[in-house]
Amino acid sequence: MTLYKKKSDLFEKINDIKGKNLIIGLVPTMGSLHKGHLSLVERSLEENDYTIVSIFINPTQFNDKKDLDSYPKNLIDDCRYLESLSSDIIIFSPDIDEIYDKNLSVKQFDFQGLDKFMEGEYRKGHFEGVATVVSHLFKIVRPNKAYFGEKDYQQLRIIQQLVIQNNIPVNVIGCKTIREYDGLALSSRNAKLDLHSRKIASKIFEAINFCRDNYKSKDLEKIINDIDIFFKNISEIELEYFIIADSETLTPVKKITKDKQYRVFIAVRIDEVRLIDNIELN
Repeated sequence: MTLYKKKSDLFEKINDIKGKNLIIGLVPTMGSLHKGHLSLVERSLEENDYTIVSIFINPTQFNDKKDLDSYPKNLIDDCRYLESLSSDIIIFSPDIDEIYDKNLSVKQFDFQGLDKFMEGEYRKGHFEGVATVVSHLFKIVRPNKAYFGEKDYQQLRIIQQLVIQNNIPVNVIGCKTIREYDGLALSSRNAKLDLHSRKIASKIFEAINFCRDNYKSKDLEKIINDIDIFFKNISEIELEYFIIADSETLTPVKKITKDKQYRVFIAVRIDEVRLIDNIELN
């Protein structure tokens, strides 16, 4: 395992790799790694000659400073975790100035409406921050492939759109959500839940699974209303949104059309911890 803090040092390594016509896989993360991240890293290790894991808590994608300040971080543990997976992994963990060149600002993008609903509605400016840092990482690392988890499916679609619109030569690969024994999607934010809140959090998967089990036989508006009532009866959970949307355009729908793909998206707050999830319906 090799750790780089400076992009100038990483450039030298990448130029050497590219000079040998070898393939680079990139796994962008904000650290606090868990098995979900490792599943992305494992796939990259299988499919590429070199795997670079970036660990960078990106300030421009947080619209709540308290959320940024409380985001879990432990670089030493993350490095040990990756080392246990493979000694060949390259870690890029830069300071803010290394990424933003002392110009902490976001770029403007046209996401073709992919950012209009769900997280785009509730976290203004979030995806501009995500796309900005990812575009910086793509420019620095010049990967052949980049791996993103489907837990953040809206983010995945936006990065795919970013690559298409800007003709970036990167194959963006979506990887299945990794879940805990009760269905809760693995997330760095789960560590912020106490034991009681962690138990309650399993209701998130219960809700989206209910939708998947019933979308063929029940009216979608009835399902959404049932979910709203379900969460109103759980005082510990504040439901932000529960939306069924087209998997391609991410536009909310009220009716299922044959031959199209759909997903259900959810965001909740449990004891000040905000959790999101989604699942494919068909």
